[in-house]
Amino acid sequence: MIIIADSSSTRTEWTLLDGDVIVAHSLTQGLNPFYLTRREISHIVRLGLPDAFFKRRWEQIHFYGAGCATPERNKIVELSLTAQFRTPVTIYSDLLGTARGLFGTESGMACILGSGSNSCLYDGEKIVANVKSGGFILGDEGSGSALGRQFASDCLKGIAPKELVDEFFEKYQLNKDSMVDAVYTFPHVNRTLASYARFLSDRIDHPYVNQLVHDEFSKFFRRNVLLYPGYKDVNTGFVGSVAVTFEKILREVGENFGIKISKISASSMDGLVRHHATR
Repeated sequence: MIIIADSSSTRTEWTLLDGDVIVAHSLTQGLNPFYLTRREISHIVRLGLPDAFFKRRWEQIHFYGAGCATPERNKIVELSLTAQFRTPVTIYSDLLGTARGLFGTESGMACILGSGSNSCLYDGEKIVANVKSGGFILGDEGSGSALGRQFASDCLKGIAPKELVDEFFEKYQLNKDSMVDAVYTFPHVNRTLASYARFLSDRIDHPYVNQLVHDEFSKFFRRNVLLYPGYKDVNTGFVGSVAVTFEKILREVGENFGIKISKISASSMDGLVRHHATR
């Protein structure tokens, strides 16, 4: 039996797998080692998962995670999980998890649009090209954090329509000053900004919101997808809550750039289960 975990900065999806049979499934907070210490990760895992995940030592844990991009960051997660489960752990990037989840052993362009964003070319086994994401400060175009950041900025500068700003401030119990304070002083600001995107998702028919999402997705394609050679000829798929929530606009923007999106999924887990069940 093995455990598969697929983690964004916001949430981690866990599956306990016996052959091709799912024994247990659960969700916890995201476990990004850029923002969490080894101790914090251990605390989240121990308190967030049901007892079924700790009944005995398993064969292997396959952990796919946002922020798992360097040996140093990977080690933080590996040591934490090994201590909690007493089981060998293999750490992969969330991007490889996305590629495997979307395409299995086939090639394609795998894209993430959730609280963060990323993209890669995948040859059916490994990632062969990647335009660096840059995170929520230097990149993450089209993501929930980028949508929230742009909307928050528009609220401050009086660009967003007043009726939306008033409704937003009332819903989140904010004003201009407290919103700036939340962005610059609260921990895990990427999650804070991404939470603002959920406000936008309920108002997608508003012309301002529709245009904001359209513009952010255009940035994602221009600054990520179009930088790969032959991008129009590659099978392209997306994983993430933002991709699913704004699927109609995403497909429209993709077509504007000559890209036909073959698959959009909220999670990589179903594909990862198939991938590891055949191993």
